[in-house]
Amino acid sequence: MEKPNLNYVKEMSGGDAEFEKTIVGILKMEYPQEKAIYYKSVEENDLKKIADIVHKLKHKISILGLLKSYELAIGYEKSLLSGSMEGKEDFEEILQNMTDYLENLEV
Repeated sequence: MEKPNLNYVKEMSGGDAEFEKTIVGILKMEYPQEKAIYYKSVEENDLKKIADIVHKLKHKISILGLLKSYELAIGYEKSLLSGSMEGKEDFEEILQNMTDYLENLEV
């Protein structure tokens, strides 16, 4: 599985460490909340709500440089909108990968 990184954030920042710190802070604040919404929506089996939160989460996936995972998230979102949960296990592995990374990330 690919590893999350801050390459995109560093590229966006142009070397501005304060900007990088702000973006990481936002990720660390928003991600756990969005992840919780995802799992609550799964519990409720609300495919529309799941698709909506996957849509939001896939942007964080791309910010963390997870290009293959981003493509998987797009496929999962499409499946959800078609009434299927195909791709759920892969997506949840991505979430765990991101969780592990963000919990240990210090900038």
